[in-house]
Amino acid sequence: MTSAIQSPLQKHLENEVQTALPVDTSGPYTVTDISLAEAGEARVSWARSRMPALAALRAAAESEKPLTGQRVAGCLHVTKETAVLIETLRAAGAEVSWSGCNPLSTQDDVAAWLAREGYDIHAWYGQSTEEFYRCIDRTLELRPTLTLDDGADLIYRVHSDFPQLADGILGGTEETTTGVIRLRAMAEAGELLYPVIAVNDAATKWDFDNVHGTGQSTLDGIIRATSVLLAGKDFVVAGYGHCGRGLAARARGMGANVIVTEVDPLPALRAVMDGFRVMRMDEAATLGDIFCTATGMKDVIVGRHFDSMKDGAIVCNTGHYDCEISIPDLEKRSTDCRTIRENNEAFRMEDGRTIHLLARGRLVNLAAAEGHPSEVMDMSFANQFLALCRLASEGGGYDNRVYDISPEQDTELAALKLKTAGISIDELTPEQISYLSDFRAGT
Repeated sequence: MTSAIQSPLQKHLENEVQTALPVDTSGPYTVTDISLAEAGEARVSWARSRMPALAALRAAAESEKPLTGQRVAGCLHVTKETAVLIETLRAAGAEVSWSGCNPLSTQDDVAAWLAREGYDIHAWYGQSTEEFYRCIDRTLELRPTLTLDDGADLIYRVHSDFPQLADGILGGTEETTTGVIRLRAMAEAGELLYPVIAVNDAATKWDFDNVHGTGQSTLDGIIRATSVLLAGKDFVVAGYGHCGRGLAARARGMGANVIVTEVDPLPALRAVMDGFRVMRMDEAATLGDIFCTATGMKDVIVGRHFDSMKDGAIVCNTGHYDCEISIPDLEKRSTDCRTIRENNEAFRMEDGRTIHLLARGRLVNLAAAEGHPSEVMDMSFANQFLALCRLASEGGGYDNRVYDISPEQDTELAALKLKTAGISIDELTPEQISYLSDFRAGT
């Protein structure tokens, strides 16, 4: 593909130093090993069978082709569920190019399957920060008309390095809380160059994906990395938003004594009313056996907290970026670091204590496990698909700001999810509907 964009990774490969990269570049893709495709196919087949809402949308899109002529650049965790979304976009008529949104979340066998199936995929597990952004740049060679993001790194890359592309982009979508916060700040500053739909803020996303998906998959990652018994442990959850709430509930369900830390009075009060102990991190640091950040904010756990943690404390993150835990502070205080098991590093402190860091502070549910279950990603990715279709048909008339998913889409998607699960609900009668607007009705 010819392009006016000079991709740093393309330049890197042309300079014949690709052998330094642990990836397969034998085709128009950048993955670890194309021979992993067969294992990836089995994973994707499993996910596909458990994403009925997206399957129903795909069936309709295959004939209607609502994305014909669109070029979608995506930057989102390369998992088996994401592969089902990618193939749905192609079925709807779009040309697709993809990179991972986290250096430690790509499922290499899934990336290999996408490459074998002819998708423009640039992602592998264990990327450096430089490689991460090079892969994003590769996707931008497509000269996208639509973007799909998780964390806003792709969108920000367009704005900071390739602003000439913005005029050709109808709009974008954003999957996660961290990215939405970032994009709203850009819009508020008048620096957002094209409209973005906040898929994350849909009720059918954050009340299910964030609560149920994050809650379950985070514990999955912690257990895979440690095999630790949760029952009886003091489990500290930093942040009581949707993700933190789901995690706290499931940790309690496994028998842990949950402590919540917060900076916002409202979620802190919710945590109290939900029966959790709430305190400052300075106090919780002396009590916790397991710590998990879920805030989207940097420096939630810093040096002074490491100084007061118990011997053997486990620290991890399920927020978007690794900056929630100050790893430099931990490294400064340690005399030795060794890998105990995959995604579990033991840092020996100067006083002899050991602190365990999981997945290098990256998303523990994706780096150490497989991310959210397919059933819950079904709704999130159905929202992504519908939002991109909306932008394809209407985006040219939007202002450069962040838009919400419509209540109608939320309701219709919830109804579709129930239908595909074989669940029926009641309907209001005409008399009940009339009652809702009859202000004269009383006792």
